[in-house]
Amino acid sequence: MDLLPPLSQLLTAFVIIIAAYTIRGIVGFGSGLIAIPFLLLFLPIKIAVILIVLLDYLAALTQGIHGRKYIEFKLIWPLIPFNIIGIILAVYILQKIDFSILISILSVLLFCYGLYYLFGLKPAQHASKLWAIPTGILGTLIGTLFGTGGPFYVIYLQLQGLDKTVFRATISSIFIIDGSMRVFSYFISGLVPTETIALFVVAVPLMLISLYIGQHIHTTISPRIFQRLIGSLLLISSITLFLK
Repeated sequence: MDLLPPLSQLLTAFVIIIAAYTIRGIVGFGSGLIAIPFLLLFLPIKIAVILIVLLDYLAALTQGIHGRKYIEFKLIWPLIPFNIIGIILAVYILQKIDFSILISILSVLLFCYGLYYLFGLKPAQHASKLWAIPTGILGTLIGTLFGTGGPFYVIYLQLQGLDKTVFRATISSIFIIDGSMRVFSYFISGLVPTETIALFVVAVPLMLISLYIGQHIHTTISPRIFQRLIGSLLLISSITLFLK
């Protein structure tokens, strides 16, 4: 397993995973945004991204079971054809483009995400189903390349004006469908190193425990302050990654 870093860095990776999935347990998303940029400081992009995609898929299955009666399927079905287009584009890019270029692109995307979260921006509600076209393509394209496609789905559902319970259930279901396609595409394309499988097996119990803790944390931090903390963290991680 030549691609794996020293033991001290692996332990750091597991701490990052615990923090990322505790946050996901609290707010329902964001594990990839938190984990990927820091993992990329010492893990190859293929290992880091695919590891988080596999963990996110399992996390979505775990979270999606609870709120299934609140799922808005009419918002999910229009995404699927465009998800497939995004997957095809991403697999082609992964096989053709240098990873250093991909990391530079990711750092810019994370910086933009960070600004979005830091200033608490919320798009005006606009229920047009045409938003499924860019959301479906970009969600799986960016998600497959970098494991961070969640913000596109968050914005898409915010445009529909869903309440908190329906939002959480629906986005978990989107992550299950999106994740199924991404995981399948990785395996049939031969993009999954054995090192990733080994790390995944070790990380699964850490992820499940972190989700449980996050879901049961009673926090006094307001949603706005929490959102700004996430935004600040993303800005720092994007700058660190770009300098790398």
